[in-house]
Amino acid sequence: MNEQESREQLLHELKMIEKWEDDQKGLFFWEKLGRLPFVLLDKLTPKFLQDRIGQLIDEMGSYLQTGGRYLVSQRASLEHLSKHTRIKGDGDKSAVASIEEASRLPLAAMDRAADALSDSRSAMATVQGATTGFGGIFTLAIDIPSLLGLSLKVLQEIAVCYGYDPNDKKERIFIINCLQFSSSDIVGKKAILEKLALYDAPERQNQAAAQIQGWREVIATYRDNFGWKKLFQMIPIAGMLFGAYFNRGTIKDVAEAGKMLYRKRRILERLSTQAPEQRAIPEQPE
Repeated sequence: MNEQESREQLLHELKMIEKWEDDQKGLFFWEKLGRLPFVLLDKLTPKFLQDRIGQLIDEMGSYLQTGGRYLVSQRASLEHLSKHTRIKGDGDKSAVASIEEASRLPLAAMDRAADALSDSRSAMATVQGATTGFGGIFTLAIDIPSLLGLSLKVLQEIAVCYGYDPNDKKERIFIINCLQFSSSDIVGKKAILEKLALYDAPERQNQAAAQIQGWREVIATYRDNFGWKKLFQMIPIAGMLFGAYFNRGTIKDVAEAGKMLYRKRRILERLSTQAPEQRAIPEQPE
């Protein structure tokens, strides 16, 4: 169960992730215009909804400090991971009992568990978006914080899949960066990739406190990303379709970002363990 990849396999997987990072630099025209209608959205949004959105800042701060109400069950996440590592007829012998044990699993097992989570949470987001979209602008106040909570949940679960503990404050900072990456434009994605390139380097550990200062920017980006997409969800009944589509896409993007960024960290750590003197350092995004 714990047979790990060769150096050649890890380097191949790293190249695949770097190609994905390059693909993220592309920016469609509609993404450039995505934030413009948010000015209109602010004018149309009732005060109670604006206040509810504003509470996300406090909730995000609580998550960074303690995990707050968004912290997931590590045990449940490990049980999910175990389901994708068991060999037929092996019974419970291959159950994953700890984060440390999870970190030694083959990448293929980690990927299976992460992909299953992405599919499961995306389906959940689809139902959630359709339900909250039924009431238009009035249920939008429920949808926005619920979608944020589901995004944080799937990122924490993916962290466990790759052997990282979301109870660790350092990992919660990384999760916020993943969330920010998934909703950023081309400039934001480039900056985040540069920041995460050497996230585990010893010289970067003292910068953790400074990184927390950027969490308000995450909320601003996350909220702006709703922009014109959420305008359509404000229409009663018809908002069901837009809500289901947008929420599903959002969780898919969040899960993909979490998987690729955590996967890259795990690959780099294994490469450094196999050959410390030849540690593979990813190229800085241009």
